[in-house]
Amino acid sequence: MGSCAAGPLPEAMRRPGRSKTRVRRFVRLWDHPGMVHRFEPLVIRHTHRLPAPCGPAGQGAVAARQFDAILMSVGFKLSAEALGHLSALSEGTVVDTAVRTLDTVRAMVGDHVQHNAYFIDFPAHVPDTLDFWTRCVSEALTDDASRDSVLAQLSTGVLDLLTLPAYGGYQHTYAQLLAAHDELIAAAGDRLTVLHLGAALDEEVSALYLALAGSTTPLGDEGLADLAALAEHCVDGPQPGEIPVRENRAVVNRARLEAGAGLLVDTVTDVLRLACALSGGDVTLLEPTRFRSPSRAVRRALLAGLDAVVCASPAKLADVAAHREAFKRLGERLHAHEYATRWPHAADVFAVARGEKEARSLDSRVAELLGAGDVLGATRLLESAPGKLFRALDHLLRVCATQEERDAVVAAAERGAPRVSGRVVLSTREHLHNRADPGGARRVFINRLGRAWVSDDTRPPVPEAERERLIAALDAETRRRLPAPGHLLIDPEVLDVALPLSGKATAAGLGVLPRGSLSRVDGELLRFFVHWKQTARSTDFDLSALMLDASYETVAWLSYTALTELEGEHSGDITDAAEGASEFINLRLGAVRGTHVVPQVYIFSGEGFEQVEESFFGFMLRDAEQKGRPFEPRTVRMKSELRGPGRVAMPLTFVRGDDGRWYAKWLHLYLRGTPSSNRVEGNQVSVATLLRGLAEREHLTVRYLTGLMADRATATTLWDGASVPEGPVTYIGLERPEGLHPDSRVLTPENLRDLIPG
Repeated sequence: MGSCAAGPLPEAMRRPGRSKTRVRRFVRLWDHPGMVHRFEPLVIRHTHRLPAPCGPAGQGAVAARQFDAILMSVGFKLSAEALGHLSALSEGTVVDTAVRTLDTVRAMVGDHVQHNAYFIDFPAHVPDTLDFWTRCVSEALTDDASRDSVLAQLSTGVLDLLTLPAYGGYQHTYAQLLAAHDELIAAAGDRLTVLHLGAALDEEVSALYLALAGSTTPLGDEGLADLAALAEHCVDGPQPGEIPVRENRAVVNRARLEAGAGLLVDTVTDVLRLACALSGGDVTLLEPTRFRSPSRAVRRALLAGLDAVVCASPAKLADVAAHREAFKRLGERLHAHEYATRWPHAADVFAVARGEKEARSLDSRVAELLGAGDVLGATRLLESAPGKLFRALDHLLRVCATQEERDAVVAAAERGAPRVSGRVVLSTREHLHNRADPGGARRVFINRLGRAWVSDDTRPPVPEAERERLIAALDAETRRRLPAPGHLLIDPEVLDVALPLSGKATAAGLGVLPRGSLSRVDGELLRFFVHWKQTARSTDFDLSALMLDASYETVAWLSYTALTELEGEHSGDITDAAEGASEFINLRLGAVRGTHVVPQVYIFSGEGFEQVEESFFGFMLRDAEQKGRPFEPRTVRMKSELRGPGRVAMPLTFVRGDDGRWYAKWLHLYLRGTPSSNRVEGNQVSVATLLRGLAEREHLTVRYLTGLMADRATATTLWDGASVPEGPVTYIGLERPEGLHPDSRVLTPENLRDLIPG
């Protein structure tokens, strides 16, 4: 069977043909304009910092001020430090920087496309729905090309609106729409996102790579894609001391393998994830990957990795069962049988996958003990895997028959807490907080793809004494892990932001907050927008807004079937997006009946959210007198990518609070819907049921962690939005204020994941 020795993973895990002593020549990113265009946008999107441009000194003050003015027109602004740095450079350097940065920030806010509206005067002069449809029919009857078809349909009593020439397509150009609207009047409430001055691009890229690779929480799809690009570039530079998230490790391992560096694997699943990454598949292992035929060098590296892991710890063969089919398919691509003698432990992996060798998983052994009523035995076994123990706590406490068993389970959790990741500690704390006597509560299920469904919670409650004891232990463990913050400076607006325990619970975009977060909505007019561009076939997205009362009963809705209501107007239905299409809903918040406004994006026909070339949702806030175009970038408060399963998207909902003010509650959810013809009329009950269930669930927020941090702070101050302390602080807020001491630690939504202890 071969043998193995303690020490580093064998040299065979390196990609042959590359010398391990190879030294890549270090070249500054600024020496390669293509690299600047590739990585500068990543830094700006993730950090809201402008990497310090370098170039010849000069008189760039005028160009820098013009750059700042143009930025303000799309809702961004240079910090004083950034403006000063640019002013000392040559005019050409400033102009080049401005062009690149403007492209980036316009895409961030959704201003990189033309947002036309069906009704040229929207939101003015939007007709009644029935009047509009009647007008479309009348125009079709006067059109020689469509008259006969319309008459034939009318004779049957059923008319397809999509066959009417005037329905579903723009009747004017984007330039004509611009000419029909007055210029936007600036208002104090317009969004202004400050771009702070960063370090040199090389340093910013390296820091961003270390932050993403070393994240203690999983990244979203965009974050993983960005990490892949950064890992390829930074493979020979500084590396994080630890990569705790396995998906991140797979992305980094791909870059390391291609560069001939050693792999970071300590489970057989690490190797499987790497194989998925190499085939362009799903490193989260949620979706099956079609493995490509790898080169001989890659096959050897993967097999050597499996062999080393199992050789060092044969018990890890038990992990194969969780992904049996994937390992079988991988074994076929790796031609594992050809290397059975050289790497026998790797051969064991595929033997287990095929059922030729037994390797019982921990889960099956625990299930067997619980089936026999041996709770104490199951608990002792789970102590060897504290993460699994924490995930099983609820079930264990519910099946305990005696106080002795309950005490043993809680004691095991208390002993295991220091060995569990901070994300699992906090997730368990949140779960237990919501597991008091349910009293008829609903159970909300949300998978890692954002798909949601609700059922009645029929589980008995967790025993109260044990629940409180565990919560106290988890609070103590979290407090122990949090760093001493020194002077803690907190923006009160961030306190109700949910902790980002997973990047999967937050969509990519601007101004986006994690699922469960609450943020205040200030403004008289609330305007939603959706934009999409189809890839290959005609695609019809429909923007709708459902108004519900406090009992989650429908009050009204706005959609292409209800163009006007007391609350506002719909911009009209666009049914094809070959060149891109936009729809809007305009709401007067003071006129809204009820307590909930639920914007939704329905796929009526065509490609899904993950198939279209581009799709995003957002909302704007305006004062009543501001006027302007249907889409004005500096009034955009949030722009979120729509990339998820299902045929109905629910990015967020708006709730009228007890104080009479409106708040956004972030959802990032996708409902299955139907293959075609999804409409708000057919989805009212399911949306109401889901919202009712979500309203009953409380998320851990920044308020919770800052409360624990305050115990160790030298001072705690709520930021008043004006002055900042002179010395270093730990600042937690929605945006970084100007004037902070350079040694301050700054945590904003862009890097709030760093608040989660490891």
